[in-house]
Amino acid sequence: MTVDHPRRTGDEEALPETEGRFDAIKPLTRLRGALPTGFVRSTSPDTRPLPTTTSDRRRVSIDAASLDRDAHLSERVTEQQESGQALTGTSAEGETVLYLAYGSNLASETFRGMRGIKPLSQIPVLVPELRLTFDLPGIPYAEPCFAGTQYRDPGFVNGEETESQDDDLSIIDGDFLSEKEPLLVETRDVQGSEANRNRWHKPLVGVVYEVTLADYAKIIATEGGGRGYRDVVIDCYPFAKGFKPTDPVPDHPETTAFKAHTLLSPSTDDARKAKEVAKHGDSSVTYSSCPKSSIFGDMGPHMRPDPEYAQPSARYLNLLVTGAAEHDLPIAYQDYLSGIHTYKITTVRQTIGKVIFLGLWGPVVLSLLAFSKRFAGPDGRSPPWLVTWSNVVFAGVWHSYDYFFKRVFGDGERTLGDTPSI
Repeated sequence: MTVDHPRRTGDEEALPETEGRFDAIKPLTRLRGALPTGFVRSTSPDTRPLPTTTSDRRRVSIDAASLDRDAHLSERVTEQQESGQALTGTSAEGETVLYLAYGSNLASETFRGMRGIKPLSQIPVLVPELRLTFDLPGIPYAEPCFAGTQYRDPGFVNGEETESQDDDLSIIDGDFLSEKEPLLVETRDVQGSEANRNRWHKPLVGVVYEVTLADYAKIIATEGGGRGYRDVVIDCYPFAKGFKPTDPVPDHPETTAFKAHTLLSPSTDDARKAKEVAKHGDSSVTYSSCPKSSIFGDMGPHMRPDPEYAQPSARYLNLLVTGAAEHDLPIAYQDYLSGIHTYKITTVRQTIGKVIFLGLWGPVVLSLLAFSKRFAGPDGRSPPWLVTWSNVVFAGVWHSYDYFFKRVFGDGERTLGDTPSI
């Protein structure tokens, strides 16, 4: 085993406090796929069918010493790489990791092509604890947002429709609310009307890949894990034997769960913990808000004023739709993805704003993409100075949009007037 495990004092270790700061490396990775042909080297993905992850391999994930159950694996991998130690790239038993994909990584074009990951096996799964979101900020007017996950309301997981997810707004820290209040006023009506209408009310549907430890490290590096997005261990349920894509998706899967890693926004996890504190008054539940000590701590767009507001581009959503079809995910879930509204420019003013905005920020973002490719390590990790520069640039991108471009040229996150009727 090439990753040392710490001494365990119990069956489960408490997760460390995580800084809820934005990491621009993750949206940068996705923006690379939006560049026209010629800006990036085209890589033909390996589309050969992968074997199904065996029940024995899934059973191993539940073992106490399994890498799949190690909540600190991403931190340990990061520390090991930063110290110059190599990670194994073999598929030997005990040296592979199960990784849950739910967004553009569903598509072989992205995961096996652009990212260069070589999964060993795969299996479609249901994840009752999570729901799909589009709350990772991208570039206004072009790629407004990318996919992420949030914890589902416990009521939905337990089969009870309790409080609306709209309450998530109430847990954002006071400083953030006061700073963004004008933007919240503009978007709250849209959230209230759409929050429970176009949402998938069943467990998250995704695909768990079995990857080598070296490929897992590459995923963590290029997705911003260990720095901004936190690696978490989640329960995944395979579909029942004989399940067909045309069958209804179960609300409560009855198959045997196994463990897999996935990436979660720390601000999302902190929001969930803060909500528990507010609801139950449990002072033992701790969470961390966006750090204020950094010079740029207040600037990072780690959370948009309304995480339900932005719409993905048609290009990006198509990756999810294509990936779901590639894996024969349930037709109902494919229909849900296909029905998600995408961002469209509908006015001349927005068109002018897009040209000026991309003319101003496009060269800067392109330089970041070039530098991230030029200076990335063998595992895909960007050097700290580039991560800092990227965060500052994205802070500038969104501040210029919020306080100038949106007011002058119109909405760059959501199609004008796109408030679905009941």
